[in-house]
Amino acid sequence: MSWYAGFEHIVREGEVLAPFTDFRLGGPASFFAEPTSVDELSGLLAAARAESIPVRLLGGGSNVLVPDEGYDGLVLQITAPAFTQIQVDGTRVTAGGGSKLVHLISTTAREGLSGLEQLAGIRGTVGGALKGNAGTGSGDIGQWTESVSVMTVAGEVLDRSRDEIHFSYRQSDLDEAVILAGVFQLDQDDAREVTRRIQKLWIMKRASHPMGEQGSGSVFKDQGGVSAASLIEQAGFKDAQVGGATVFESQANYIVVGDGATSADVRRLIDKLREGVLDQLEVELQLQVDLW
Repeated sequence: MSWYAGFEHIVREGEVLAPFTDFRLGGPASFFAEPTSVDELSGLLAAARAESIPVRLLGGGSNVLVPDEGYDGLVLQITAPAFTQIQVDGTRVTAGGGSKLVHLISTTAREGLSGLEQLAGIRGTVGGALKGNAGTGSGDIGQWTESVSVMTVAGEVLDRSRDEIHFSYRQSDLDEAVILAGVFQLDQDDAREVTRRIQKLWIMKRASHPMGEQGSGSVFKDQGGVSAASLIEQAGFKDAQVGGATVFESQANYIVVGDGATSADVRRLIDKLREGVLDQLEVELQLQVDLW
């Protein structure tokens, strides 16, 4: 009898992970599951824990690099309706951890709620945005967060209030197995004005980011007010390339991949950029992309 007995309807073995990431790279997961309810998710986590099977959550895949050899464990995706609902109650909005950040932003704009529009153009899920405290120079998602519902590796559901969560630059201490939902307290505003601001931000984003390209979001975090892109350029690595992975010509903090590229190519290019900036500028770049 397999360890996931009773969950055969949601568990698949040997699922290739490349199609689930923006890089479109990476090998298979030993086990891959898309639970349809909180109870199924809880039961599956408990079963994996009992057999000491490692677990990773794969959100929108926008800043994830999976190894060419894949992942030896259980990979979860929470794309079912139970994890993607968005509900508005006055100026308070509850969004499932599996919901797309773009959907949350468009919903709040339509309802005449402001705050999250500054995140326009950031890819991924609400859960991923909360975990990485996604943001721009204008602010981050943490400042609008009232509480977060999480699930531990043991399958226990906990509600963490804003006072219990530490948000800092592009990170948080939300390190539980799964972020189930976030509650956001926003400001009332004119829907047309919020939409106008979103459209302006999208135009600016498209002008300098590799929209539609096969590749990553920001690879490195900005350093104390200095952009990682400018540091890479100053160090002389704007045109760096390893195999099929290259630095994006219009934004040096992005990596795009071509035909025949591998995850190993991207990893070697990341290492090349980090070592180059450290050697030339004595600045140690901090990763923003999640290397599995």
